[in-house]
Amino acid sequence: MSEENVTPAATLGGRAAGVGGELPEQLRGDVRLLTSLLGRVLRESGSSGLYEDVERLRQAMIAAYSDETAGAFEQAEAIVESFTIERADEIARAFTVYFHLVNLAEEFHRVRLLNANPTENTDSDLYGTDTVAGAYSRLAEEIGEHRAHNRLTSMRFHPVFTAHPTEARRRAVSNSIRRINEYMAEREATPKNPTSEHRLERRLLEEIDTLWRTTPVREHQPTPEDEVRSIMAVFDETLYTTVPKVYRRICDALQGDESGLTPPAIRPFLRLGTWVGGDRDGNPFVTASVTKKALAISSDHILRGLEQSTRRVARTLTLSSETTPSSPELKSRWRQLTTADEEGSAAAVTKAPEEPHKRVLMLVARKIEATRARNADLAYEGPEELLGDLRLTQDSLAQACANRQAYGDLQQLIWQVETFGFHLAELEVRQHSTVHRRALAECEAGGELSEETEEVLEVFRTIAQLQKRYGPQAAGRYIISFTQSADDLANVYKLAHYAVGPGGTGPVLDVIPLFETFADLQASTRILTEFVTYPEFAARLRETGGQIEVMLGYSDSSKDVGPVAANLALYAAQANIAQWARERGLKLTLFHGRGGALGRGGGPANTAILAQPPHSVDGRFKLTEQGEVIFARYGEPAIAMRHIDQVAAATLLAAAPSIEQRNLRAAQRFAPIAKTMDESSRRRFSQLVDAEGFAPWFATVTPMEEIGLLALGSRPARRGLSVESLEDLRAIPWVFAWSQARINLAGWFGLGSALEEVGDLELLREAYAQWPLFTTLVDNVGMSLAKADTRIARRYLELGDRPDFTEMVMDEMALTRRWIADITGGGRIIDNRPVLQQAVKMRSPYVDALSLLQLRALRVLRSEPQGQPVSPEWQHLLLLSVSGVSAGLKNTG
Repeated sequence: MSEENVTPAATLGGRAAGVGGELPEQLRGDVRLLTSLLGRVLRESGSSGLYEDVERLRQAMIAAYSDETAGAFEQAEAIVESFTIERADEIARAFTVYFHLVNLAEEFHRVRLLNANPTENTDSDLYGTDTVAGAYSRLAEEIGEHRAHNRLTSMRFHPVFTAHPTEARRRAVSNSIRRINEYMAEREATPKNPTSEHRLERRLLEEIDTLWRTTPVREHQPTPEDEVRSIMAVFDETLYTTVPKVYRRICDALQGDESGLTPPAIRPFLRLGTWVGGDRDGNPFVTASVTKKALAISSDHILRGLEQSTRRVARTLTLSSETTPSSPELKSRWRQLTTADEEGSAAAVTKAPEEPHKRVLMLVARKIEATRARNADLAYEGPEELLGDLRLTQDSLAQACANRQAYGDLQQLIWQVETFGFHLAELEVRQHSTVHRRALAECEAGGELSEETEEVLEVFRTIAQLQKRYGPQAAGRYIISFTQSADDLANVYKLAHYAVGPGGTGPVLDVIPLFETFADLQASTRILTEFVTYPEFAARLRETGGQIEVMLGYSDSSKDVGPVAANLALYAAQANIAQWARERGLKLTLFHGRGGALGRGGGPANTAILAQPPHSVDGRFKLTEQGEVIFARYGEPAIAMRHIDQVAAATLLAAAPSIEQRNLRAAQRFAPIAKTMDESSRRRFSQLVDAEGFAPWFATVTPMEEIGLLALGSRPARRGLSVESLEDLRAIPWVFAWSQARINLAGWFGLGSALEEVGDLELLREAYAQWPLFTTLVDNVGMSLAKADTRIARRYLELGDRPDFTEMVMDEMALTRRWIADITGGGRIIDNRPVLQQAVKMRSPYVDALSLLQLRALRVLRSEPQGQPVSPEWQHLLLLSVSGVSAGLKNTG
């Protein structure tokens, strides 16, 4: 057997999965190396015949993927059926490790390309630019330099990290992958010689063996505090240093040689938010105590970072008072600092007797340390006080003509303070409207309060405490899930009054409605019109200069009426809310509750922004980032920089008249199509999900119940215990379960019928070319269907013994595939997207192998008598396959 054939997917070292599609030479070499090492690990594993069985299944799956006839696929199924449960478990782990290694190789290659060309992009750029510098140039051409500059300096990109349970990968697995990545980077940077190559190969083998031997499925449910610390890893390893580099790169592009020599061309536009430790909607483990701890952890991380950065900058400011005298204002501030900190000032004078700027920053670092330690005598009252000291130092350096020191590393430190403050990320609270209704009813009735109501009231007291300690910007956004009336919003203020009591001072609250269902999206402007007259909300509008935030739920709207009608309803709601806000002179921020999967609003964020209605973005874009998406977009510095640059560019460019006019004209031109698609897709979706017996059938033909057993996050998968109705099922397991069954129904069902009812192929092709919303919808559905598999999907569906449901789903899938291929002009779906097609081809045969293993486990579990304990071995195999399929598809919920 050749070197390229020693692993479960080793032919990837030559061509993509043995099914065509050339890989770039460097990527091919990385895949060949990693998979060959995995082959050695499997042969050395001590499990006799494991490597041969993996290879046998691999070859069968490639043949089945390439051959549409039933024979090859049935042969692969027979191989899977022949394995003992122990061997099936080992093979599932082998294929899962393979996916981790291939994903690593792809990311490593992406970083390689980005390091060579920071604006590298594999997606088509319909609008001519996808960098902030390029978007600014385009915008200036259309509206003039002055107006473009105003938009640039007022732009805001606000990602909000959430702890929704969608990261199927254990932290131990992530750490192992990170170490392999570090060895790959060292290997690329080290001059080639036998000694270094042998050493690095040995370390890679050791780490891949560790990955192979590490259980990929968590044994225990993570706590909310675990989730907070997991998010902190992204901040520590990436965002803290990456964000100022993004700003610097933009300044370099806009200012050229003046960058770092003059004041920056931009203001910090990124603000972080977090629901981790604050989102209590359906999560009983998030308490007021957890919320306090979450913000304390965040604050500790950012203050440690700022202290270290300040000390580092101070060490570089070895500018003497003779060459760089301090300004009178800085001398005055030095005297104030020495009075407050005699010990620190004495040490600073000893270490830097003739370096005034360094001395000041040494004392500033001590004040940051005191802030973290809660030393009231020396601590800063807030980030603005720290910024005052840093800007005073910066101005003094500039007055002494030390501009490069003023606007170099010191400027990056200022950017970090402006971006992260003393809290790192604004902690947002979310609660369900029905919980508030119950709590308010108890408060108004008098008498003893329930434990639930006491906890609701304690949250408001906690927010007030957090604002007192960290400032109002650290917490105060309060989101109401399932907002169905203005009373649901007003209830927040009423509960806050009960929490603090008569005459008490409550927290500063920005109450944010979350419109999720189809009906609520349609009622959004009516509810807002009523709510803005509420005295406390009206007062808050005056305080903020008319700023208002509205959140839109992609998840439940899609589960409610299907993905097509949900997309159209969300677009209409945005257009209506934007127009409503403009008529009242309000500054609107729409908060998009997008998930990672397509059934939850996933897909490229930058292209989605440019498809939004006029004035609905207006330089402000906020969205949720969750689970695997957080680590995919922000876990590696080069990728994080590119992502932030792309999304910010789209946020800036969305206000260009050409973009707004195009979207408006398209919406008007294709309104009849939209109406037909809305009505037809909703009707088709309802025929399926509202049919008698659908909910238990869904729970039978997908691993929905088993997903609830995965220790993905602290939050339960269901709001209730019943599977007789979809109402209590969260949108995340709804999407996750369909993706595991290789159907991805949540991302496309109903589109085929909608397109069939429109019927005019030329008109639909025209819409695809001219209507950005439709383009995005079609491309995303194409991506969703590319990850589905017809043969495997049918086998899952047949587990439910409802041929009527099975045929409805399969017919709709075939119809949708045909229309997507015809509209995009290819013979098959995603023929117009070769990079995505290559990635799908590279993975599909091996995802199929894991799916067959999962199907076997699911059949065994479904055949066991009701009420009897399930087989732990088969349940473990199923959960292991879920982790592997997630890694192969690169998305969960």
